[in-house]
Amino acid sequence: MSEKTIKLGIPAGSLKTATIELFRKAGFNISGSDRSFLPAIDDEEIDLTILRAQEMSRYVADGVLDAGITGYDWIMENGSDVVEVCELAYSKATSKPARWVLAVPEESKAKKPEDLKGGIIATELVNVTAKFFADRNIDVKVEFSWGATEVKARLIDAIVELTETGTSLKANNLRIIETVISSTTRLVANRQSWQDKFKKEKIENLAILLKAAIDARSKVGLKMNVEKANLEKILKVLPSEKSPTISSLADSDFASIEVIIDAKTERSLVPALKRAGASGIITYPLNKVIH
Repeated sequence: MSEKTIKLGIPAGSLKTATIELFRKAGFNISGSDRSFLPAIDDEEIDLTILRAQEMSRYVADGVLDAGITGYDWIMENGSDVVEVCELAYSKATSKPARWVLAVPEESKAKKPEDLKGGIIATELVNVTAKFFADRNIDVKVEFSWGATEVKARLIDAIVELTETGTSLKANNLRIIETVISSTTRLVANRQSWQDKFKKEKIENLAILLKAAIDARSKVGLKMNVEKANLEKILKVLPSEKSPTISSLADSDFASIEVIIDAKTERSLVPALKRAGASGIITYPLNKVIH
């Protein structure tokens, strides 16, 4: 282990696999995560720990960890005084923000939060939920739920539950009244660690690589050969906001074009480029895109 290290926490549970894959794309190999909460990482300047996202921000705020990956929801729930280094828009299911939603059974008469006045709300996100109702001057009792919260919706008045797709709520015949908080994953740092030159630079470097790996997920590289007589026509086909790299080939009548494009446009763009005169068209996945 290097004399200079940062203590870094990554989330356990459902987000662990997605996080380890993100690190792999960013150039880090994490091993032993199935057997230990102290897995190995192929960077001697990182001391890695796996913790529940719910408690990550507290350990970072207290200085037990120099940095950690957790959700914005748990930072707010814990009231943690940490440096939010960057947003990391990834999750176990989608790249969209997860939502903690106020939900009631389909048969409930409640249509808005005010209709729940005097009721009982079950949730794991107690402090955020209590503030949500307090800010609206709605008197409710918020109780901590130890899991299987959807089941409790018919035992009490409503629940506040985390959802990405809404599938589980629909399966339990629950209806969303309102979003309590939207949350994305964040890289956070301890404030004292952030004042240390080495630790700050190491955490910033990590942020750059992780964000680059996330950006690369929706992009592909595109390379092709073009007869110079068709160059202007090909450039018109390419998305106008892109700035392609154009290189000369051994055959002076041809040029090579390389550009990064949105993956979702690939299937319509490639045939159009072929018809415009491009040849030797290659598309390839990307690990990192750094803006």
